[in-house]
Amino acid sequence: MGDVIADEVSQLHSRNSSDCRLYSKHVKDNVHGFIPLDPLALKFIDTEQFQRLRDLKQLGVTNLVFPGAVHSRFEHSLGVYHLAGEAVNELKKYQGSELGIENFDVQAVKIAGLLHDFGHGPFSHMFESGFLPAVLGGARWSHEDMSERLVDYVVDEHHIEMDDGMLKKVKEMIVASTEHGSADNVKEKRFLYDIVANGRNGIDVDKFDYIVRDSRACGLGCSFQFERLLQTMRVMDDEICYRAKEYLTVHKLFVTRADLHRTVYTHAKVKAIELMVVDALVKANDHLQIASKIHDPAEFWKLDDTIIKRIETDPHPALNESRDLILRIRKRDLYQFCNEFTVPREELEHFNNVTAKDIICSKVSGGVTLQEDDVVVSNIKIDLTHGKNNPLRRIKFFQDYDSDTNFTIGEQSISQLLPSCSLDRIVRVYAKNPKLVAAVSEAFENFQKQKYGRKTQVHGTPQKKKQRCG
Repeated sequence: MGDVIADEVSQLHSRNSSDCRLYSKHVKDNVHGFIPLDPLALKFIDTEQFQRLRDLKQLGVTNLVFPGAVHSRFEHSLGVYHLAGEAVNELKKYQGSELGIENFDVQAVKIAGLLHDFGHGPFSHMFESGFLPAVLGGARWSHEDMSERLVDYVVDEHHIEMDDGMLKKVKEMIVASTEHGSADNVKEKRFLYDIVANGRNGIDVDKFDYIVRDSRACGLGCSFQFERLLQTMRVMDDEICYRAKEYLTVHKLFVTRADLHRTVYTHAKVKAIELMVVDALVKANDHLQIASKIHDPAEFWKLDDTIIKRIETDPHPALNESRDLILRIRKRDLYQFCNEFTVPREELEHFNNVTAKDIICSKVSGGVTLQEDDVVVSNIKIDLTHGKNNPLRRIKFFQDYDSDTNFTIGEQSISQLLPSCSLDRIVRVYAKNPKLVAAVSEAFENFQKQKYGRKTQVHGTPQKKKQRCG
């Protein structure tokens, strides 16, 4: 019975298009239009574990600054499922017999796209990069690993008939871009592992979907056209390559992603709210035992963004501090952004994260005394997926469709308008108490003078903010 679903899907693909409608459903997506959902996808979608993704906002707390950003991981997952299918079918259309792409491969790539974000926690990346490090110390945890475990759990819990080989391939594709991903050990059809989560060069349909979807939800324009890349890609030497004339389209993918990080994902007020939510969750952790659920898929899937409402409505005294922080967010009494600076290029190589202790130790004697808990420092890294190096170095291009060799584009051939350094590190400082803005800002400026011999921030903290909050 292990290959029942695989056979069913194979029959589905072998029938003509009118018959296909007997075996699938359609959902209307506001980015990609009508998306057909095949039988195996529906078996996963129609589970309480996958439906949980409706209660995980794609951009965490960003909707409190960009009101339209209320789209969910559910929508994004359907979008990646769709684009994964578009990508692999495009390759199959032109190179299917050459590459040995089978219906089995198409199905595995699509299901990997559907389930790649299965393991995200409340408020998505904030849970993984903010909350868990604060309560677990140096312990490692990733949503990709939890996605892999949840797939196994759901298959067992709901008795989903799925070929063992396909199940293994789906899980490998989900973790392909992680440090311990095993894609590099794949002996054949290695290119399939680059479609959903590409650890080789960073071009994947996950980015295609969230760049367009997030831009639209936040009311921003998006000039990046992923369709150009889907229609011009080609597999050479077991790697997806792109037509050389599209190198600026490829670069625009990474630049658009970086722009979203700067203007949306790490917006000063978005980060302020994230920092407050992290503090609220950390203070609630002992009572709610949030972190204890990350090791058990049966418990983990019950965590979603509604945990904030639980904190707000639970009268237990252990949650008083957490409730107060959530109330401050509701009343827009946020941690106050004081200032920021971009780390000078010559200092990037040896940069270490700045801490609250670094800031308060830079406070000159006299005046207000600062404690470590008065200050929050946010160390932000924005790059084009490959640190300070140009991401085009890792991407293989071909001249034209009759070419039989691929190549990388050298620095000397790239437009001189493109940056020579592809990495920004930004240090931001916040005052938890609005009355301490002036003191924190002064300490922050002194830190820059001591560290770099000058103030590197672009402008001073507005005087009226210091006076209003003083």
